[in-house]
Amino acid sequence: VLEMDNDRVIEPIATRLRSILAKDVGRRGFVCAMSGGIDSSVSSALCVKALGKDKVYGLMLPERDSSGFSTARGRQLAEHLGIRYEVFDIAPALEGIGCYQWRDDAIRKVFPEYGEGWKNKIVIGGGLEGQINHFQLVVQSPSGETKQARLPLPQYLQIVAATNHKQRIRKTVEYFHADRLNYAVI
Repeated sequence: VLEMDNDRVIEPIATRLRSILAKDVGRRGFVCAMSGGIDSSVSSALCVKALGKDKVYGLMLPERDSSGFSTARGRQLAEHLGIRYEVFDIAPALEGIGCYQWRDDAIRKVFPEYGEGWKNKIVIGGGLEGQINHFQLVVQSPSGETKQARLPLPQYLQIVAATNHKQRIRKTVEYFHADRLNYAVI
């Protein structure tokens, strides 16, 4: 169990956040994207500790592949912290720039039957079997059947490139609201 003096650890972080905001970036508050995970939860709580709930704005940015639990946990945290927040579905933007299409096209090069309702993930294989690590593509059909195959480099790169659209669109939305509010992005 991690034992620490929370106040001794948290207060210097809060002090540094206030300093960065005032001296380095000259903004009035913080925008926090809240996924419901540990990192965004701790960051949001530290921002509230540093500035108070009225100077922290939360964003939940779900998309087609997001877990519904993420948005629910993000809302729960925002309400617990007492901060203003909004939910913006970024799926239409991702659809518009081809994120899902590019990813799905690459997956279908490995599994031609991949389609609507399927799930996918990339895993690392080989190392535990004494081989050189390599990327594996795992897919699951709507009926629950799972398949796995080595992922060729061109398809890996295309999936990663397509998926990176998600982080970039999220950051674009975060920076829009930061500029709108004269806040800084955490």
